[in-house]
Amino acid sequence: MFYSGYVALVGKPNAGKSSLVNALVGEKVAIISRKPQTTRDNILGIYNREDCQIVFVDTPGVHHSKNSLDKSMMKNVRSAIAGVDLVLYLIDGTTMPDEEEVDYIQHLSCEKMIVRTKIDLKGQKPFESDLEVSSKTGENLDLIIDKIKGYLSEHEKPFYIYPPDYYTDKSVKFIIAEEIRENALNNLEREIPHGVAVEIIRFDEREDIVYIDADIVCEQESHKGIIIGKGGSLLKKIGMNVRGFAENLLDKKVMLKLFVKVEKDWRNKPQKIKNLGY
Repeated sequence: MFYSGYVALVGKPNAGKSSLVNALVGEKVAIISRKPQTTRDNILGIYNREDCQIVFVDTPGVHHSKNSLDKSMMKNVRSAIAGVDLVLYLIDGTTMPDEEEVDYIQHLSCEKMIVRTKIDLKGQKPFESDLEVSSKTGENLDLIIDKIKGYLSEHEKPFYIYPPDYYTDKSVKFIIAEEIRENALNNLEREIPHGVAVEIIRFDEREDIVYIDADIVCEQESHKGIIIGKGGSLLKKIGMNVRGFAENLLDKKVMLKLFVKVEKDWRNKPQKIKNLGY
C-alpha cells in the first residue's frame, strides 16, 4: 500500500516548525532563526519513501496581525489548514501553552495532532501531547512518519503528488533569497530583522557559472548602514556564507553581489509584499 497527502505544521513563532520540516525531509527547505516570525510564506517540504510521499506545509507562526505583511502571513496559515489531510500543531516543549493557544487548538476543525518539540532541551514543561520529537537528535522522527500515514490517502500503486526526486516546490531563486535573509536575520538585532526582505534582481545561469544580484530591502535609512556594517563587513560576511551555500546547491561557481535598498514601510504595501513572494 502507498500513502500520500498533505500535512501542515502550525504553531506559534519559534515552535520549531521549520527545523522539523528540514529534519524530516533531510534537506534545507526552510530557513531557521531564533528571531520570531522567520517563515513568511507557506513552504512545501516533500518527504519521499518507497511506501509514501508526504507533502509538509511549513507555515508562518500564528500571531496577531500588526501590518499588511502579518495579515498576508496569517492568510497563508489559514489556507494551509484548509487544504491538508492533517495538522501537526507544534508547541515548544520548554514553554506552556496559554489559554489563547489552547482555545485556538480546540477550535481547529480538522484532523490534528499535538506535537511537543525541542525535547532535547532542558526545562521541559508538563502538558498533554500526542507525540514528542527532537529535530536536533532525530528522536521519534520515524514514529511521527508512521503516525501521519494513518491520516493519508491509500493507493494500491505508488501515487506521487510531486515527482519523487523533488524535496520542495520552491524555485532556486526563492531558496537563495531566503538563505540571504536567514544570514541577515542571524546577524542583526532588535527590530531590524522584521523589516528586512530580499529580492533577487538578477539570476543569470550559464554553463559553468551563475551570476546573482540581490537587494536586501530594509525600511529605514538608519538600518542600511547597520546591515552593511563597518567597512562593509557584515554585507561581506553574509555574501561569503550565501555564496558557499549557493555553490553547493547549484554545483557551479557563483558570482554574488548584494546591495542594500531602503523601501519605507514596505510591510504595509500589499503589492510590494506580493512582488517579494510573501
